[in-house]
Amino acid sequence: MEENNLIEILEEGQKVSMAKYMEYVSAPLAGAIATFSGTTKDTFDGKAVLELRYEAYVPMATRCIGSICLAARSTWMLHKIAVAHRLGPVPVGETSVFIAVSAVHRADALEACKFLIDELKASVPIWKKEVYTNGEVWKENTEFLDRRLQLSEKGGGGLGKKPVVEGHGRSCCGNKVRVEDEELKATAEDKKSSS
Repeated sequence: MEENNLIEILEEGQKVSMAKYMEYVSAPLAGAIATFSGTTKDTFDGKAVLELRYEAYVPMATRCIGSICLAARSTWMLHKIAVAHRLGPVPVGETSVFIAVSAVHRADALEACKFLIDELKASVPIWKKEVYTNGEVWKENTEFLDRRLQLSEKGGGGLGKKPVVEGHGRSCCGNKVRVEDEELKATAEDKKSSS
């Protein structure tokens, strides 16, 4: 049912059109449309945030999102799914990720929408840098860290009661890197170049 999925990784400068994705998933048979909009907030851990910056390996990100949509469809009765994620800078108050899901019943739409954003953050190769007034840092999503811990505790096996994305028992993007500051970054780069 790939024809009922709209997956877009938006190039730098393109904004998320919520109306476009809502219109895509709308249908007379859909009794429910659930959405998630992830926006840049102005503070994190007491630091003033200027913007978030996103990078991605687009072909793999698109494939991973497609697999997540397939897993959602195998678990819930869904009509259409739309997933959009921006790349480049996303200023405070703007949307970086938007998900819309339509279904006959609200429970399916709501549960699938939550699953889609959680899986996207846990396994899709999209990386986030937080830019503060006094520095910047690449961040791992807590969902990614939780997934890594869960997999190590289970020896890389299943993921409990959540649907497992076929072929994604591990993250589809390999290891994500968190760089705390320039000193650690320099140390990591030194280690890379010496190996």
